Amino acid sequence: MSTIELESTTLHCVCITHKTRWSFVRLTTTDGSHAVGEATLIGQEDALCASAERLVPRLFAMSPFSDPGEFAQANPPENIHDAAIISAIDQALWSLDAQAHDRPLAAHLGVQRSDIPVYANINRRTEQRTPGGFAGSAITAMDAGHTAFKVAPFDEVTTDICAEGNGIAAMQNGLARVAAARDAVGPNARLMIDCHWRFDEATSVSLIDAAAKLDIYWVETPLPEIEANIPALARLRQQCNETDMLLAGLETSVRWDSFRPFCEGCAYDVVMPDIKYVGGIFEMQKTASRCAELGLAVSPHNPSGPVCHAASLQLSATLPGFDRLELQFDESPIFDELVGAPFAGIENGQTVAPQAPGLGVTLDNAVIERYADRPARTWKR
Repeated sequence: MSTIELESTTLHCVCITHKTRWSFVRLTTTDGSHAVGEATLIGQEDALCASAERLVPRLFAMSPFSDPGEFAQANPPENIHDAAIISAIDQALWSLDAQAHDRPLAAHLGVQRSDIPVYANINRRTEQRTPGGFAGSAITAMDAGHTAFKVAPFDEVTTDICAEGNGIAAMQNGLARVAAARDAVGPNARLMIDCHWRFDEATSVSLIDAAAKLDIYWVETPLPEIEANIPALARLRQQCNETDMLLAGLETSVRWDSFRPFCEGCAYDVVMPDIKYVGGIFEMQKTASRCAELGLAVSPHNPSGPVCHAASLQLSATLPGFDRLELQFDESPIFDELVGAPFAGIENGQTVAPQAPGLGVTLDNAVIERYADRPARTWKR
């Protein structure tokens, strides 16, 4: 059994585009080993720093670790900012443990599949928010080997606009974008739409009717995810299922306890835990297992940086009930630069996890410094 004794912890925040920041936690051990986890929470970097200031002293107080999951299980997060830091630390601790055994994290946890189906989230790369812009992004993703695609096209819709009775009119531009993407990828490709909690139930009913005519595979997060909306989500799920569509959500939920009311309340067909927010690897495994028992598919949320992508690939090779992994497609070349481009290509909509020990990625210090959003914060034991 390996023991992990920590020497230092560093929080890095990097600027990727005018709308994107990625955040990483790097752990260094007393024997000079390094590992990294991702804590990205775009626009909330100050809150991440505040959480790290409180949590890192607890981390040092518990070191050394013989169980890499011990810190996350001993510190259940109270909010999403704490969850992001705890999850990043947990990713890095598990990576260090797998490195000590000289094997990829997936092999360390127990591989269930080697080929990992993925889908391209083309939203953040699509700066031209027109039907043609979405179609162009979809074609580029197809050319890269993707067979499934997701768009978040409803820029004009808000819950306030829906409450005023103007949601149906506001969603028409979004539907035109979806139609263009459908035309671009053809009738047989899996196409999903992300609503980012912008709708109310009445407007969602009209949206689902329109989505069915475009052969949408799933509708994602139409309503704000509060427990009071579970009955409405269950009704929308039934409407989707009547036209062979699925309802998906829960990308920002923290720990199984917050997923459970929605899952047991029949709110969704597809559950989307994010390794950055769920509370660590144990919580990701627990959530996937509970969802599988309930007959729900698991499709991990993964729209951010390369370390989250590496961790999500490793976990996706191990999870029960796994459907398909989200991939943030082509937002920036910095994605590969930060970690030295260790990722396999996409072939017929599938890829494989990195095969180097641990998560299979390391941060390039020069690239981190070049794109730093703020000075790195380092804590020493």
